[in-house]
Amino acid sequence: MNPWAVDVGCPRTCAVRPATRVGPAEEALRYAAVARELGRSLLLGERLAGDVAPRVQARRVLRALGVDLEAALAPLSVPGTDTGTLIVANHISWLDVVALLAVEPVSFVAKKEIGRWPVVGTLARRMGTQFIDREGGRRELPLMVGELAKTLASGRSVLVFPQATTWCSVGSGRFRRAAFQAAVDAGVPVRPVTVAYRQGGAASTAAAFLADEGFGGSLRRVALARGLTVRVSAHAPLHGHDRKMLAAQAWAAVCAGDDAVAETAGEHGRVALS
Repeated sequence: MNPWAVDVGCPRTCAVRPATRVGPAEEALRYAAVARELGRSLLLGERLAGDVAPRVQARRVLRALGVDLEAALAPLSVPGTDTGTLIVANHISWLDVVALLAVEPVSFVAKKEIGRWPVVGTLARRMGTQFIDREGGRRELPLMVGELAKTLASGRSVLVFPQATTWCSVGSGRFRRAAFQAAVDAGVPVRPVTVAYRQGGAASTAAAFLADEGFGGSLRRVALARGLTVRVSAHAPLHGHDRKMLAAQAWAAVCAGDDAVAETAGEHGRVALS
């Protein structure tokens, strides 16, 4: 069995057009603003690997797209430790990474193909992304886990999407266990994080990036959406020595976090995207 085999995920039809949309003029302005911010990010060069520039640029991209960010007060990394934190989040969209970086700049793990994407691949490499080769077979898996454990033990926090593919909603799919072994080996905490999209107070699949859909179609839905909000909820850290148990606990926290978003609005704050 191929260790990189992933679940099929949702069909592209699960991603629907936003209920409320901006007009053609506003849509064009958003595209221009995103292009400007991506260009600005490229000009930053190696400074994009710092602690401030990624957060600032991620927030500017969200603002350019007209997306509001609401985040819980808790940081993504667990404070008060000498090691990094394995941050695990559900995966809905390419926009997940932008939203999470807007909360806290961290390294992340991505499939090798992203490193070849124009502009995005360059930016990902500059931010210290660890790319994985799914075609490497079973021999590649322990190498990836080992490198991830070294990174975490060195004090750097890393973001991983253990579902390995995107789904239209928070509670779909499952967490795979491999990345959690890195946390066990490095002796670091695991921080579960819920990423949820809403429009007009209701769950929205407008930002979902699914199946074989092209990036352009997904980007257009986001750019068209009026009042789209992404909520990032960081949950209590987990500790343990069993990757199966850690994966199950993290998945339960992420799913429960989506149900609790509306009930804990007071613990969230709208982040100023300036």
